[in-house]
Amino acid sequence: MHWKVILILLGGCLFLISGAGFLFVKIVLRPKADSDLDDYHFEFEDHHPQLARYQRWSRITFIGVVLSMLMLFASMVF
Repeated sequence: MHWKVILILLGGCLFLISGAGFLFVKIVLRPKADSDLDDYHFEFEDHHPQLARYQRWSRITFIGVVLSMLMLFASMVF
């Protein structure tokens, strides 16, 4: 199989999985309006477990989307 086809398949699958994961994180894991986040001082918000989990998964899925876009772009250019 040609390396471009493999790169397109991997990039496409990674894009679909990461995109769906990113939407899931933004919709489901985002801290709700009734959370106790307001009780935390702004300097210590990163220690809030719900916010830390949301930010970590948001970064991971966003990096997956960006890497898959780079893979698809590289398969088009080269």
